[in-house]
Amino acid sequence: MQARALNPEENFIESEPYYEITGDEIAIFEAAYQNKLPVLLKGPTGCGKTRFMEYMAWRLKRPLITVSCHDDLTASDLVGRFLVKGGETVWVDGPLARSVRAGAICYLDEIVEARKDTMVVIHPLADDRRALPMEKLGTLLEANQEFCLAISYNPGYQSVLKDLKQSTRQRFVALEFDYPTQELERKIIASESGIAPDLAEKLVKFAHMTRNLKGSGLEEGASTRLLVHAGKLIKSGVSPVSACRSAIAQAITDDSEMLAAVQELSSSLF
Repeated sequence: MQARALNPEENFIESEPYYEITGDEIAIFEAAYQNKLPVLLKGPTGCGKTRFMEYMAWRLKRPLITVSCHDDLTASDLVGRFLVKGGETVWVDGPLARSVRAGAICYLDEIVEARKDTMVVIHPLADDRRALPMEKLGTLLEANQEFCLAISYNPGYQSVLKDLKQSTRQRFVALEFDYPTQELERKIIASESGIAPDLAEKLVKFAHMTRNLKGSGLEEGASTRLLVHAGKLIKSGVSPVSACRSAIAQAITDDSEMLAAVQELSSSLF
């Protein structure tokens, strides 16, 4: 089957994504959307923030344009730039401008990883102005009524150099995410990977062991996402110990001694 190419503004989530409600996050997001307020998602990596955004895009019937922010991401990458095509210089919108025009949900994942000039660009969109400055075109692009801006970051990774300024964070309605309860996480892993509940429960126990090592050799413990990956490997016939090594241990650390310690934890369970 050939890969399907879609314009970002046509990226509607057609099927309901699997998402387990953990509180009043859906009601708050919908209220923010109706009142044209931007939303900030806080929480550790792999705890379900991106899945929540997919679920809300499906629920609100809006296209979802996701940008994974990184050190080299500039304001021009988001807004757009002039490019030479066929001997002519033409303007090409970036993902943020496309979202503003189309009335999409623009999700800037791990916003603190982007360069500082991107913050200046999103400020007018995140307050009552709801407008995107297009400096290279000399215009101000007013947001479509359906446009929604959402950003995420992991407070656990924050530092003096990579933190959200108060002038940015106080423009957003904030939702805090964390790893699900043990019972809910077992249900998610079993549902997402197709493995038996008892195996899912052991993976959750393994995850809690690694999370207890945070700050004692590990930056982060195993996320729910990694547990689902391990579950899928197990479902495909990989032994649980090998699945935990490849999908979890190798993903959370490169330190040989810590790798051995994490491996011992999985071996004690499976």
